[in-house]
Amino acid sequence: MNTRMRRAAVAVAAGAMAVSLAACGSAKEAGDKTKESGAAKGDAIKVGLLLPENQTARYEKFDKPLIEKKIAELTGGKAEVVYANAKQDATTQNSQVDTMITNKVNVLIIDAVDAKAIAGSVKKAKEAGIPVVAYDRLAEGPIDAYTSFDNEEVGKVQGKALLEALGDKAKDGQIVMMNGSVTDPNAKLFKQGAHSVLDGKVNIGKEYDTVEWKPENANTNMAGAISALGKDKIVGVYSANDGMAGGIITALKAGGLNPLPPVTGQDAELAGVQRIVAGEQFMSVYKPYAPEAEAAAKMAVALAKGEKPAGTSTVDSGTAKAVPSVLIPVVSLTKNNIKDTVVKDGVYTVDEICTDKYAAACTTLGLK
Repeated sequence: MNTRMRRAAVAVAAGAMAVSLAACGSAKEAGDKTKESGAAKGDAIKVGLLLPENQTARYEKFDKPLIEKKIAELTGGKAEVVYANAKQDATTQNSQVDTMITNKVNVLIIDAVDAKAIAGSVKKAKEAGIPVVAYDRLAEGPIDAYTSFDNEEVGKVQGKALLEALGDKAKDGQIVMMNGSVTDPNAKLFKQGAHSVLDGKVNIGKEYDTVEWKPENANTNMAGAISALGKDKIVGVYSANDGMAGGIITALKAGGLNPLPPVTGQDAELAGVQRIVAGEQFMSVYKPYAPEAEAAAKMAVALAKGEKPAGTSTVDSGTAKAVPSVLIPVVSLTKNNIKDTVVKDGVYTVDEICTDKYAAACTTLGLK
């Protein structure tokens, strides 16, 4: 190679290197910008908290204040929690994510109304450099962490309790299955867990997926089941949660079922616990909200600070592999362990449960 050609080659190589370095610099700057938008310095972070609905008492009474309390503890009270409730409307929740992005929150905790419908908003947040913690329901999209209960185990616990209540009468008649909303991925897992226990051991006369988890829809479905099957044929009801159990029991009473067949539930709502005390509802699934809320808060604060969230396991969210997760165990709540669960954990006081209407039943159970 002559001198002129060698100089030309060196010049081309140098130019290429300069372009490469410039490109690396641009990529680094873009990465830094994304990191900065999602990670605040110190404890003065802004956390967006989006909960799905207020039909179920747990969200406003437990989840919200518990998450806020833990975030305050973790940040010395310097963090700001920006809250919104979608009131069971997926479109509203997507708009709320847009607002959170505009407000430049540092991290989002999302309990999705509709796991599929939220995917696009999760992607938008990710593109804005805002990490997302999927709370209670496994949202689709590029989430960064997840915490919930072992939801298939919830269904198994409910199914086992119903079999226990039915005893030798399990196949004497038919049961009605009242599952949750198809838009909730947890409802699918509850159903799977329940079926894995109940199939082959009971006769399922009617089964429903209840629109929006609404008690009034469960009430309508139950009335239809009584009409179709006959009141004397129904020996038990699988209800996926307490709210629906209330609507179901109202329908059972209106349909003339006496004594009431065993009915399951979930969430240990106050009204549900009181129905258990009164003998109207057989059981509920007690889910300790504090450890779930604390796990979400810890993950959110870590992500907001640009740190890796800690999980006790991992889940595959479909678009994000090996997402750090924390799954909280659940407890079957019956009249025999009210004092050792919701009362002991400070969820409700005896006075809250044992109002005048339930005083005699509480005395019988030793709730004082």
